[in-house]
Formats: sequence, C-alpha cells, structure tokens
Amino acid sequence: MGFRVFPPDVSEQFVSLGDTTLYVRRLSAASARTPSNTPVLVFLHDSLGCIDTWRDFPDQLARRVELNALIYDRQGYGRSSPFGSVSRTPEYLEVEATVLFTLLDALAIDTVVLFGHSDGGSIALIAAAMRPERVAAVVTEGAHVFVDEVTLAGIRATQAALETTDLRARLARYHGEKVQAVLDAWTDTWLSSAFRSWNIERYLPLIAGPVLAIQGQDDEFGTVAQVHAITDGVGASAELLLIPGVGHTPHREARDEVLASATAFIRAAER
Repeated sequence: MGFRVFPPDVSEQFVSLGDTTLYVRRLSAASARTPSNTPVLVFLHDSLGCIDTWRDFPDQLARRVELNALIYDRQGYGRSSPFGSVSRTPEYLEVEATVLFTLLDALAIDTVVLFGHSDGGSIALIAAAMRPERVAAVVTEGAHVFVDEVTLAGIRATQAALETTDLRARLARYHGEKVQAVLDAWTDTWLSSAFRSWNIERYLPLIAGPVLAIQGQDDEFGTVAQVHAITDGVGASAELLLIPGVGHTPHREARDEVLASATAFIRAAER
C-alpha cells in the first residue's frame, strides 16, 4: 500500500526496523508556544486495531494538548509488515514495548506521553516501567494487567461473532490479507493454557510518571479489577476514570468525556 495525500500537518512513512517495516503517521500539532523539548504523544492500538481504527481521535487530542503525535501499526497489523515466522509467546507485550523504543530511536524521539487502548494500554504500562525517564505520562483505556474470565469470555464471544456477523469483512478493510493472522494471534495467545498465568502487575511500581487509567464500567473484555490494580499498583500518581454505560472502547463510546479527561490530565502532567 502506497502513500496517500494528507493535510500539510500530517505525514506518513514506512520505517524499517531490521526485518520488519512499520507504517507510521505523524501529526504536527504543537503550537508556536509549545516548548521544543515537550514530549510527543504516541498512540498504541488494541489487539484487532491499527492506525485507521482510531479514526480522528488522535488528531483531536493532539490538537487540544498542542503536542506533536505519532501513531503506528504494530507488526502484523494494518499497513505494517506481516507477523514473522516466530510464534507469539506470553511475553509478546514486553516485546512490543521494546519495539516501541526502537521505533522512537529511529525517529529521534526522546520523551513521550503514551495513550494505549487494550493491548496498547498494557504495552504503555510496560514501556513506562522499562524506560521511566522517557515516558512522561501514560493514559490507558481498557488495559489488562492479568487474565480474568471476563476477558476470555469476551474473546470467545468475538470468535462466535465471526461466524454470524460481518466482523471478519470489516476487519479485512483495515488488515487486508493479514486479517486471519491478526485474529489467530489474539485468540490463540489469550485462550492458551500458557497465557493463563500472564501478569504484568510487577511492572507497575516502576512507573515514574503519572497515569490516567480509563475503563468503561460495562467493558466486555475486562472487569473493573483491572483498572483498580493499575491505579493501586503504579509507583507514581494515578487517576481513575470509570465511565458508566460504556464498554471496551471509551474513546469512541464516550468520546467527549475521554477527550476532556485526557486533555486535563496531559496538560497537568506537562506542568
């Protein structure tokens, strides 16, 4: 897939990282009064997502907080390279956190604010623990820090929906011929017996920057115990936003509330 025409303040590129190539989109949203050393706002998508599934949410948030933004498709998703031949392990989210910093180094980006949804939220937490000096703040949405039965039930329900709805076709619009690999990577990993003991709570005390943990109270892929574990476990200051009547994608289901809360949080973190 080639390059497309974007407004002057949006650019795209393919970044080679060894044996894989990641599709990257960058947004210039910093204003003239934004200091040159401010962080870049980085968005990390969920387990079935990519750049395009964010729609215009990154653009809206970046402009509100006046930070340049980076969005990318992880390997296997969207316009990035397909998954490699090595099978995914229970440590795949730690691997993705390492890839994040490799990408940032390639783009000469030092300090970041991370906004991660679902798997992306878990990656953001791990990354903030791995390199606390480079992560100024974290916003998570529906992140997981351990496996619970609600998560597994949600995955099984999605598997069933693949046979009775147009979900596969809708995902193919974003992932093309990689769609089955995307689905398999998610379901095979999370439903495996090897993944039942997965837990990243040990990383939370290592996070130095502030954290805003967002979750819908009706999240079909995780209980509120997930978000409480995050806010109770982080070593820095933590804020909790539980949104009634909202499921696993608050930035779409409660867009205005998430934008307002994330904007206030990021602005406060910059001071």
